[in-house]
Amino acid sequence: MNVVRIHRHGGPEVLVYEEAPEPQIRADQVLVRVRACALNHIDLWVRAGIPGMEFSMPHVLGSDIAGEIVAAGEYCERIRAGQRVLLSPGLSCRQCPQCVSGRDNHCRRYTLFGYGVDGGNAEYLAAPEYTAIPIPDDLSFEDAAAVPLVFLTAWHMLFGRAKLQPGEEVLVLAASSGVGSAAIQLAKLFRCRVIATAGSDAKLAKAKGLGADEVIDHYRQDVAAEVKRLTGRRGVDVVFEHVGAATWPKSTQALAPAGRLVTCGATTGFDVKVDLRFLFNRQQSLLGSFVGSLGELHQVLQFVFRKQVNAVIDSVYPLSEIAEAHRRLEGKEQFGKIVLRV
Repeated sequence: MNVVRIHRHGGPEVLVYEEAPEPQIRADQVLVRVRACALNHIDLWVRAGIPGMEFSMPHVLGSDIAGEIVAAGEYCERIRAGQRVLLSPGLSCRQCPQCVSGRDNHCRRYTLFGYGVDGGNAEYLAAPEYTAIPIPDDLSFEDAAAVPLVFLTAWHMLFGRAKLQPGEEVLVLAASSGVGSAAIQLAKLFRCRVIATAGSDAKLAKAKGLGADEVIDHYRQDVAAEVKRLTGRRGVDVVFEHVGAATWPKSTQALAPAGRLVTCGATTGFDVKVDLRFLFNRQQSLLGSFVGSLGELHQVLQFVFRKQVNAVIDSVYPLSEIAEAHRRLEGKEQFGKIVLRV
């Protein structure tokens, strides 16, 4: 089969398009003919190397995967050959107290395709049956691949962690990202007022098109000051943060009393400051969030399959041009998801 692997860490030049043996499946696995695989920032981080982390080489990236079932192992009862599916990006032991309680993303063995195990930048992939979720016939493989990680992450952040309520006010940082574009749609689905930030007029217009009520240029405007102006100096109930050090000070200043800041990432750095006086005096909450459970993925997919929300696709590249796709994501040129057609 054709596959893209990294044999060492580095820039886009370390992505090697080559041939490799097709995987063999176990009795509890399915063999997927991958048709599309979307990029995420985790692909960039693993490719470049993460301090303190070791990856078995050669390694295949790709967490967001959609395709067709070629074969199913003898223990598989739910999934059969010929079905069109997307794969849950998360993998867990399925046996520990966290897993059996429905909190598989808390499992000590939790990992992602393309991170702890080989991912979807290949023509074929062996995957546990529980990760395969059938998709409607009218949902393209590209659209399906663009959904799982960002919509699951956004759902868990907004509803699993921040407990967003209908009608509340939400600040979504970096609307042009996959997770930002998902968050806008999910918050609007529950009749919330959304203030979104982006870094250009074109991206701000697209954020408005997704349903954002107000937009802020985070390069040319003071985000916290604009939020206070737009909310009558109150601030927002929830800040949807995933950028990190570059936006953290303004994100915390934008919170209303009893507001909740939820974060899932540190793209621009992890070393931030917190003024405890404001935190306790205003009774605010800082919440960490990591991916989401398999059950939550099934929840949010209901809205995707009903076409009440949809993945925003920036561009589609053939697998052989993956280096260019990485460069586009790394350069922050995209609005929404970049997808590889396999």
